[in-house]
Amino acid sequence: MAGTTCLAAGRHFTIYMNGDPIELRRKKEELERQLADPEVLRDPEKIKSLSIELGRVEKGLAAGRRAADDGDGAQKVVVEIRAGTGGEEAALFAGELARMYQAYAARRGWAVAPIDAHLTSLGGVKEAIFEVAGAGAYEALQHEAGVHRVQRIPDTEKVGRIHTSTASVAVLPEAAEADVEIKAQDIELEFSRSGGAGGQNVNKVETAVRIIHKPTGIAVRSQESRSQQKNREQAMTLLRTKLLDAQRRAETVKTATARREQIGSADRAEKIRTYNFPQDRITDHRIKKSWHNIESILEGNLEPIVQALNRESRG
Repeated sequence: MAGTTCLAAGRHFTIYMNGDPIELRRKKEELERQLADPEVLRDPEKIKSLSIELGRVEKGLAAGRRAADDGDGAQKVVVEIRAGTGGEEAALFAGELARMYQAYAARRGWAVAPIDAHLTSLGGVKEAIFEVAGAGAYEALQHEAGVHRVQRIPDTEKVGRIHTSTASVAVLPEAAEADVEIKAQDIELEFSRSGGAGGQNVNKVETAVRIIHKPTGIAVRSQESRSQQKNREQAMTLLRTKLLDAQRRAETVKTATARREQIGSADRAEKIRTYNFPQDRITDHRIKKSWHNIESILEGNLEPIVQALNRESRG
């Protein structure tokens, strides 16, 4: 049985090409059992150390799967969408963008995993964060980062005026544990009930997880899973991704953060693309190209725009 060796949790493990190593699987099951123990759940420090150890074990398992797949080219990205200028109309537009990217991912056969979302009472989205996993995901979505502007007549508009609103998009390649070291003493965990639209508690169990990275002040939250353990894992992944983003910015000595470069201030003037509903036209201002049939594009037919931006970026 062919195998290879990797370093995980300070030990060497053999990764067999036809499956995960038994030792790692057993260790993962034991850690998951401990994290479900009510006594452990009352000890925040124990939760932190076990969660980090679980992440290390899962890193070894993931490495084994990558070896078994012989490199399938799947690249995960974290997509963050936030409502900008325009109140409830901006939140509704942010929700449409989130659904557009998820529909596009479905067309491409990519997996989408929600991480966090803050909804409004009218069905809009203040913030939506989700993971997209699939071959070519980052290459396709990287140019979506920036401020998106919408121009249309809201349903609540009485005199037919066109309103302009914005939403911002950030696209970050997901960081693996090997990319960023997080020490147990550097994080603080908070648990709460998952919230619905308008701040309603939709779960009687404290499954939502918030992690604060004390050295940097970066805070992340995951609440979309009904499992506290799954939310912990997603929050740790999101934290690693944001810390890696910060490291990359420091290395390139940029004065503005990568996210601020992508998102800007969400002001109407800082736009990469405009969705003009009265004229049924989407215009990308970076390449000065337009497309019609907004509804089809918002339903996930994004490929013509993706291809045009990729061609331009390749020169």
